[in-house]
Amino acid sequence: MVGPLFDDFGGFDRDALAARLRGLARENIYIGGSSWKYEGWLGQVYTRERYLARGRFSRKLFEAECLREYAETFPAVCGDFAFYQFPNAEFWQRLFSRVPEGFRFAFKVPEQITCKVFPKHARYGQQAGKENEGFLDARMLHEMFLRPLEPYREKTALLIFEFGAFGRRSFAGLAEFLDRLDPFLSALPREFRYAIEIRNPEFLEKDYFSCLRSHGAAHVYNAWSKMPELRHQLAMPDSATAGFLVCRALLRHGRVYEDAVGLFAPYTRIQDPNPEARDSMRVLIGRAREEKQFLFLFVNNRLEGNAPLTILSLVEP
Repeated sequence: MVGPLFDDFGGFDRDALAARLRGLARENIYIGGSSWKYEGWLGQVYTRERYLARGRFSRKLFEAECLREYAETFPAVCGDFAFYQFPNAEFWQRLFSRVPEGFRFAFKVPEQITCKVFPKHARYGQQAGKENEGFLDARMLHEMFLRPLEPYREKTALLIFEFGAFGRRSFAGLAEFLDRLDPFLSALPREFRYAIEIRNPEFLEKDYFSCLRSHGAAHVYNAWSKMPELRHQLAMPDSATAGFLVCRALLRHGRVYEDAVGLFAPYTRIQDPNPEARDSMRVLIGRAREEKQFLFLFVNNRLEGNAPLTILSLVEP
């Protein structure tokens, strides 16, 4: 059973949550959502009255402006949107203008860099099913993504390279993947922090962690359907590969993304509490505090049903 805190919007103390998260941010522990445009958070993170046009709720106004209100509670967010595009300079200027000085973004790097073979899906058009010529192209990344971000380095805490699960067509094994990843990481400018998120559990070996460590890139502790649970990843020797920690709590082990969307949308409440994932995230927070490391921790609605309430459970006394 879900406790009353999670059943009652009135029990969501936004101001108290904001104060706790600001306190952690002063210790370089940044906690936020995987995105922010969720109408299901109205009455919790968002105030409906701020998004009225002619007396009615305006989805257009909400999506354009809700980041400002999100940043009143949370000190950071993961920009999943960047996975699907190379945003232009005008987009970046508009985005960064909506948050205060101390706010921090993590961005997923566009899949044009991290996808080895484009999925056979209609949205990829003529590229569907074909090899990606831009895979791990450091020059493309720099010119189309890093250079436009350079004016906003202070607010860009982290860049995440999310690699989907590779089949045998892409790489015969870990060694082949590292043969591509190692020189790519060597070519990246040092102005940004980088983190690697993989979806092949068999890649979680010594050589993978050693490669990341040699470049100061973090392994992303990720809760995903076929990845080992967070507690198992945290227990792996040498899995902390950089001077900062990164975690993305996305899905319960064994659950696929589409099922989570169907179960939990529109993400108004906790529907499937995950005590093990919460405990692992608390361990990470404690580790970061003890070792005085930066931590970037992002929680997805698809983990339990409502990311703000999951986050509240991590930081409440």
